[in-house]
Amino acid sequence: MEKLINILETPKIIIISGIGLATSLWAMMSKTSLILDPAWISIILSGIPILYYAIRNLWIKKRITAPLLISTAIISCIALEEIFAAGEVAFIMALGELLEDYTIKRTKRGINKLINLAPQTARRISTQNGKDEIVPAIEIRKGDTLRILPGETIPADGIIIKGDTTVDQSIITGESLLADKVEGDTIFCGSINGYGSVDIRATNNGTNTTLQKMIALVKEAENKRAPIQRIIDIWASWLVPIAILIALGTWIFTGDIVRGVTILVVFCPCSLVMATPVSIIAGIGQATKFGVLIKSGEALEKMGNVDCIAMDKTGTLTFGNLSVSDIVSFHPKISKEELLLCTGSSELRSEHAIGKAIVKKLKESGKSPLETENFKMIPGKGIQCTLKGQKILCGNQSFLQSENIHLDSEALKSIQQFRNEGKAIVLVAQNTQCIGVIALSDTIRPETTQMVQDLAKTDTKLIILTGDSHQAAQYLAKQAGIKEIRAELLPEGKVAAIEELQKNGHKICMVGDGVNDAPALKTADVGIAIASMGSDIAIDSADISLMNDDISKITYIKKLSNAVRKLIFTNITLSMSINFIAIILSVMGFLTPVLGALVHNVGSVVVILNAAMLYERKV
Repeated sequence: MEKLINILETPKIIIISGIGLATSLWAMMSKTSLILDPAWISIILSGIPILYYAIRNLWIKKRITAPLLISTAIISCIALEEIFAAGEVAFIMALGELLEDYTIKRTKRGINKLINLAPQTARRISTQNGKDEIVPAIEIRKGDTLRILPGETIPADGIIIKGDTTVDQSIITGESLLADKVEGDTIFCGSINGYGSVDIRATNNGTNTTLQKMIALVKEAENKRAPIQRIIDIWASWLVPIAILIALGTWIFTGDIVRGVTILVVFCPCSLVMATPVSIIAGIGQATKFGVLIKSGEALEKMGNVDCIAMDKTGTLTFGNLSVSDIVSFHPKISKEELLLCTGSSELRSEHAIGKAIVKKLKESGKSPLETENFKMIPGKGIQCTLKGQKILCGNQSFLQSENIHLDSEALKSIQQFRNEGKAIVLVAQNTQCIGVIALSDTIRPETTQMVQDLAKTDTKLIILTGDSHQAAQYLAKQAGIKEIRAELLPEGKVAAIEELQKNGHKICMVGDGVNDAPALKTADVGIAIASMGSDIAIDSADISLMNDDISKITYIKKLSNAVRKLIFTNITLSMSINFIAIILSVMGFLTPVLGALVHNVGSVVVILNAAMLYERKV
């Protein structure tokens, strides 16, 4: 039976139902005689699901719902041979249900994509012969030794026991900077190994990794999501008995059964059922024109109640790309331009993101890199080469110190300053002397500051939730004008922070762009993803996506939500008022079932036109 109902609720079947009803109306107006009234098509195709839900809800769920009232009206019209009226009621209700279903459908692909990120195999070192063997990732056990080659995805959480490397762990932490890892450092499943081969000791089983916990968080949050509550079903527990009592009372008092049936017809909440979905569709349509994709009518309604917006830092408030921010020379005879030329030329063959950013800065300055010799990359430390006969070293502080290069107070002061600002630093040495430092940072979006100011006017609290360091988060917050930050958070940390805010009575909107933001996007009351550069998983996990990375649209979404909520209330008020007037006219005998069906459809037309006005106007 369920399969049949699903087929009858498809758009194609509802279109056929509408064609049958339109044909019946044409025959009635042109006084054309037909063997069988085409409105029966609407009664059968659109009426069967309504009757099914009425019986199921009453018999199994012990609930009086809107389908019971509608079924009663349809059957009563058929009994009086008012076939068009019965078909019209069935079709309008089916159309309303279709519109509502359209507004609450959301994609479920996000979890599958997240699962696909988990490595399927691992290279485990045998305890018997010391050789590595390829095994399924699920067979990894705590304490196993795993070997990770350059470019491979790390199959389990662990601690490095041999080797140095650089890893991209943005999938877990959201950090914009690649992380240098040495012996003793922790490494996360799902991160991508950079340039060094390392051996790690697994700290969890293959089925209990940080990435698997992220997947579980997304699934758990998905299960917490509730569909839009249908206003008419809430009211039906008293609406249905009232309609039947009024209809019976009118029949008994007047002795005219037609009046009673007409009351049942006009009491059918067609326009009331459509009030919410058409308003939401209008809001979703307008948002699309402004580059905002809203996948859930529930989210659009809830956004108006949001009083706290939690935002990821990297890729959300910032562009997520490193760029050179500072060039400081420690040598009196070497200018900033010469230091950039030296460093950029040395990093030309580097595959590290920091090296590429420095080379890009050099090319933007209009200068071409110089030829170097003896290039060598030391994973997790830096690079060295020969330039114009001079040995050049570019890397971190420990790298230079391991080469016995002294750092004076000026260099140490600059290093500390840039670290406090959360910037990545590259120290440059020539032979045995440190000649300068180049700092790199993520770049704040130009619209960030204005967005913060606009949201402040709506009494909305802003908070940064990031996997980056406290220094980087604090530096960004100061630039943007955001007062509250929570930094160095793993995905479960972001979820915990959101749940804490929710327990304190806040309605939370989470804005993010990375895989690591997916659980938080699902946990928040409303999730907004940066779509054009964000991960597919974040986009699928979110209720709303910004297609053009313009985070100033967050203020627009909040205003749009308020406008839609107001429109829903207006539409419900109008539809109830029209139905109330129609009921009075029916009691007085001015309406027949057919006229009643047509009159109460005026409410549906008003609701649709009112929603169309929202689509065109500014909010």
